Amino acid sequence: MGRMTASPGRRVLLAAPRGYCAGVDRAVIAVEKALEQYGAPIYVRHEIVHNKYVVQTLEKKGAVFVERTEEVPPGNIVMFSAHGVAPVVHEEARQGRLATIDATCPLVTKVHKEAVRYANDDFDILLIGHEGHEEVIGTSGEAPEHIQLVDGPEDVAKVEVRDPSKVVWLSQTTLSVDETMETVDALKTKFPGLVSPPSDDICYATQNRQLAVKQMGAEAELVIVVGSRNSSNSKRLVEVAKLAGSRAAHLVDFADEIDEAWLAGVTTVGVTSGASVPEVLVEQVLEWLAQRGYGDVEIVKAAEESITFSLPKELRRDLRDEAAVLVAERGGSGAAGTAAE
Repeated sequence: MGRMTASPGRRVLLAAPRGYCAGVDRAVIAVEKALEQYGAPIYVRHEIVHNKYVVQTLEKKGAVFVERTEEVPPGNIVMFSAHGVAPVVHEEARQGRLATIDATCPLVTKVHKEAVRYANDDFDILLIGHEGHEEVIGTSGEAPEHIQLVDGPEDVAKVEVRDPSKVVWLSQTTLSVDETMETVDALKTKFPGLVSPPSDDICYATQNRQLAVKQMGAEAELVIVVGSRNSSNSKRLVEVAKLAGSRAAHLVDFADEIDEAWLAGVTTVGVTSGASVPEVLVEQVLEWLAQRGYGDVEIVKAAEESITFSLPKELRRDLRDEAAVLVAERGGSGAAGTAAE
């Protein structure tokens, strides 16, 4: 990509790693493969990942995003997003005579399994996360009688458990590491016997992207985070940048959302992107900055990432036929292949 000559003293610190994590890459490819294999429409419950550009691009290819399972006509295919869903949603799909593809990130699935295991052992489970987030809703649904949501340290005072010797914490995977551990410390003060999960629930990608931003934050007067406003991990990167010492940090979906006024007095701009952001959007931000004299780009590398996940197993079956059989077995007219009105 061609860029204008950098102005003396002006530079960009570009975070590495940034952008797509393995779970997001898997989910987006799953939608694309399903469209290729089965044809449109492929219904997706909630946004497949929290990124405006990705959702709009997939819609143009034939994906139909719905908020409720019952919006999908019988005899169709519905995909569950990378954030995961509660068991009741799987049952809704079965009752609705739908074939399903589960694109839940394997790291989220790990948390779901931990919730089920601790619930079976009759633990009280304290789930650290943000109320209303799809991932929290899905995890809570695995063991609703055992799980309490703790939305930050300020919630700890109102937490009550049946037996302080049988209490465990789990967390939403996309939180700030520091924010989560602050909540954990407060919980441990109240419940000294608090059990930690066998491995950190905050995903590797979230931690790595935050680490890169911490390394650049002290040098960059301005940090631009590419990501959507409903992306929890992208919003956390803005917070981490400010805590790391950056004078200002802003979240943008696209380069044209950057305000030139933000550059006043700035010699070093940090750039990163959330885990659901395609690299093309970062390239557009870098081009925008280069046109304004910030053409000198230095990489700030915090970690190597080599993790990949295999595609959902359902993509190896003929789901259109399965959906038709579901309609035939349970009666009623299907609408396979018909987009929502």
